[in-house]
Amino acid sequence: MIFDSESFQSRHIGPDSNERDAMLKAVNARSLDELMDQAIPARIRLPRALNLANGQSEHEYLTGLRAIAARNQLWKSYIGMGYSDCVTPSVILRNVLENPGWYTPYTPYQAEIAQGRLESLLNFQTMVCDLTGMEVANASLLDEATAAAEAMTLLHRASKTESTQFLVASTCFPQTIDVMRARAEPLGIELVIGDWRTADLSGGFFGAMAQTPDESGAVHDLSPFIDKAKQAGVMTAIGTDLLSLILLTPPGEMGADVVFGNSQRFGVPLGYGGPHAAFFATSTKHVRQVPGRIIGVSVDVHGNTAYRMALGTREQHIRREKATSNICTAQALLANIAGLYAVYHGPKGLTAIAKRVHAYAKLLERELAKAGVAQRNEFFFDTLRLETPAGTLDRVKKAATEARVNFRCRDDGTINVALDETTTFADIELIVRTFASGTGATVELDASPENLELGYPQALARKSPFLTHPVFNTHHSEPR
Repeated sequence: MIFDSESFQSRHIGPDSNERDAMLKAVNARSLDELMDQAIPARIRLPRALNLANGQSEHEYLTGLRAIAARNQLWKSYIGMGYSDCVTPSVILRNVLENPGWYTPYTPYQAEIAQGRLESLLNFQTMVCDLTGMEVANASLLDEATAAAEAMTLLHRASKTESTQFLVASTCFPQTIDVMRARAEPLGIELVIGDWRTADLSGGFFGAMAQTPDESGAVHDLSPFIDKAKQAGVMTAIGTDLLSLILLTPPGEMGADVVFGNSQRFGVPLGYGGPHAAFFATSTKHVRQVPGRIIGVSVDVHGNTAYRMALGTREQHIRREKATSNICTAQALLANIAGLYAVYHGPKGLTAIAKRVHAYAKLLERELAKAGVAQRNEFFFDTLRLETPAGTLDRVKKAATEARVNFRCRDDGTINVALDETTTFADIELIVRTFASGTGATVELDASPENLELGYPQALARKSPFLTHPVFNTHHSEPR
């Protein structure tokens, strides 16, 4: 056999033949086959050789993989459902996401060598507290559905009632509801999926969950719901979107006990559904019940400011066998990217992004109306729920396929179109012409933003300041 210097074996299996023989001698085996005979029972081994193709070098493998990838069709997606495309600033992409110093340590166990990452996670916590209007936040969780399940279990532990019933609004994301069902069953929690507007909260619930913007993109004033829950002794968890909270009243100011969601659209590239770092915020009185990790500010032996994990809820301690979360799966890298995204843009930059996304949504609503397409969400931030004229839905779907765009077709026959930071007027034009092609309308597009009112009432507009700390108002140029 001719030795291939680029073979998988020579590059990726460390021990050479001499080292292999020395290890076999140490365990008293004459060959690898004999070692396998000793270690693996014959009844569970395949008695014949595997039918495998010839091996490939790394170069050959990557060449073939690129050929397969070239067959992918690149479509533009407007599905939403908690995930939005965004622009990862190049300085963050190159120096954090593609930097092994940031992406290999999945959690900052050793404070002595992780001060930069700990400080960045503290920035993430500060950002989440500011945007949600809550008192304390952790340094992320695995994903939004996990955070929702953690909110349910926190409220269950903190509740003063004996109830095991938990109300979940049917307008929460379906993937969230599915995960909550799986988490609730072994814990003996009874999920009640229903309409948060009409639910009788005096019926013995220990907690309730709603979402704004919800799965259809509708924005809600949840203050009456939260007030009604408090009067009934029911604690509340609210799912929300960070970018929307730049323009909308945060749930914390409405009186929510827990606020959660995901931070993906803050600079984290889409990853085919995730997972993406979730945020989780609550009040100080529940801090010992918070899942995951909390980064705190301390002082080192020299009296200098230092950062450490002030609270880390691992299986090995605190709740032990009752633990439901693990800081190892809490997406440290992606939380750091989201926090650095907030540092990079600051409150002014984030406000500009949020306003532009909302303005494009309003512009799209106006232009689609010309094609006979009605927008059915009473209030919205970035997502429209669209109703096409009778008999045109299938034609709109066909036009979308031909235009290579993905919309979300809902069970009720409406279509969700969710916009994001990457949306341009050219995208708006393509969406309008796609719908117009399906409805048979002729539309002359108007790019003017004049006479565009807000897609939500002024009473829901955010009035409180956010990201006032100097770190979010200083580092907006790469040299700094």
